[in-house]
Amino acid sequence: MPADLTEINPLFYAKTQWTFGANPLDFHASVMKCDTTNTILTWVLAVLVLAGVLFALKTIMRSRELRTMQGQAIACQGNMNRLNLLLNDAAQYGRTHPDIDRVLQPFESKPVVR
Repeated sequence: MPADLTEINPLFYAKTQWTFGANPLDFHASVMKCDTTNTILTWVLAVLVLAGVLFALKTIMRSRELRTMQGQAIACQGNMNRLNLLLNDAAQYGRTHPDIDRVLQPFESKPVVR
């Protein structure tokens, strides 16, 4: 380095000591290695990835099932609406023609006794 840069900013000189590739730090990598911990964490990661995939597949299947059931519920609701309209029309008809009352009697709502 030119002398004028180190005189301007003394951090240039201090920085080159630990960032220069030809002067590696005195650090022993074997201190940070532990095969047991590495194996355990690898297995935990594999289990969590597998659980994530299974939960994603389960969510996809349940959402498809929900969409199918929503379609069936809408169809049932439409049938119930048509039946209620038919029952109301039959009740209106029964007001002028009393002979249909015996047919409508099983479908009339009864008060709940508590």
